[in-house]
Amino acid sequence: MFSKATEYALRATIFIAQKCEDDRKLSLDEIATAIDSPRPFTAKIMQLLTKDGMLVSSTRGPNGGFYLTKTARKQPIISVLKAMGEESVLDKCVLGLKMCSEIKPCPMHSEYVHVRRKLKELFHTKSIEEFAVLIDDGVVFIRN
Repeated sequence: MFSKATEYALRATIFIAQKCEDDRKLSLDEIATAIDSPRPFTAKIMQLLTKDGMLVSSTRGPNGGFYLTKTARKQPIISVLKAMGEESVLDKCVLGLKMCSEIKPCPMHSEYVHVRRKLKELFHTKSIEEFAVLIDDGVVFIRN
């Protein structure tokens, strides 16, 4: 459904939210290892996630790294899709058809419209922090 970059961005953001309490900052290598992503690819993703400073923050230097502020951790998970330029994926036809609509539906439209509504609700109502807590509890994982 999402590009590989957005999948890694979701993993990275949730991982950083989980680990960055107590003003801890994470290195690029820590993030790449934790989300099972190649380092150069992770670097490009982190550039997008830190672009406007509203989601992931970063500082340079020996004590630098990536982190999420308390405010950023409370943002809905859709914020990650927006940072990656993929928020519109949740509005597209599941088969990728441009003309798919209620009037001219694809074969999967009537079933997928309900799934899409639930996905949009999930991405707009659940915060980054809510998913990070699940990792802390050992209920879920973000690495293969």
